[in-house]
Amino acid sequence: MKKIINDPNQVVQDMVSGMAAAHPDELKQLFGTTVMVKKNAPIANKVGIVSGGGSGHEPAHAGYIGKGMIDAAVAGEVFTSPTPDQIFEAIKAVDSGAGVLLVIKNYTGDVLNFDMAAELADAEGIAVDKVVVNDDVAVDERVSRRGIAGTVFVHKMAGAKAEQGGSLEEVKAAAEKTVQNVRSMGMALSPCTVPAAGKPSFQLDENEMEIGIGIHGESGIERKVMTTAVDIAKELTDKVLNDFDFSGNVAVMVNGLGSTPEMELYIVNQKVQSILAEKGITIYKTFVGDYMTSLEMAGCSVTLLKLDDELKQLLDEPSQALAFRS
Repeated sequence: MKKIINDPNQVVQDMVSGMAAAHPDELKQLFGTTVMVKKNAPIANKVGIVSGGGSGHEPAHAGYIGKGMIDAAVAGEVFTSPTPDQIFEAIKAVDSGAGVLLVIKNYTGDVLNFDMAAELADAEGIAVDKVVVNDDVAVDERVSRRGIAGTVFVHKMAGAKAEQGGSLEEVKAAAEKTVQNVRSMGMALSPCTVPAAGKPSFQLDENEMEIGIGIHGESGIERKVMTTAVDIAKELTDKVLNDFDFSGNVAVMVNGLGSTPEMELYIVNQKVQSILAEKGITIYKTFVGDYMTSLEMAGCSVTLLKLDDELKQLLDEPSQALAFRS
């Protein structure tokens, strides 16, 4: 697939500098890094929140920097974990003395590199804690589940709690509760192409779809004949519902993976909403759009977050993040 790029080996650096140039009143790029930081960071007496991971998931992760969400995002190479030294720079940039929470998607490289950065920070006397997001129900064993679109809700809840003046322990607790209460499942109609590779990550025939894909271009757990939006929405939603008790109130996210038109996402959402209504589950808020993508992959994911009174209140708190304004 054709790409609007300069050098395949410079796409992340070019993207980060272009983003900083587009939003100079809200973001700053740390010199010599691919770290994006809130313009006014660090904020006195506020817990800093750092997220990140491989690039190619835009607007994640830098799109969630802003008041009410995260304070810094570290961009690794495409689908590759950022290095510990860059993560450490992000930690230092947002530390106000109140501590820093790391939001990590459950991929081996991310977990290892963020942990190493936390050790560097600890050696400098910076209080650091972490949460690991593993919302992907395509993987049966919970400890091995990947972090996908549910990560956005973790950013929102942790960011809201930090904005309220919560301690590091309180911010982590809100993030952990979100991790425990969120589940996601995705599917693809087409693969994506990593710029440096120059070829699709897997092959699908015109009449095929991939169920249970991740967000790093990997194939899913099952390949099927292409079907309708109703059937796709039912399969994804049923898989999520079968994994956790979502009775009560939920937040819904129908997430595009990069090249799915909003029209199609709203068609999927129509069925998701009807399934939940039939089961007596109350939909508190719905989010439809591209929140956690996989380059130009066509497809979508469905995320449900079970809400209690605290999580409702945190979800309702205002956000000024570039990709999540509320």
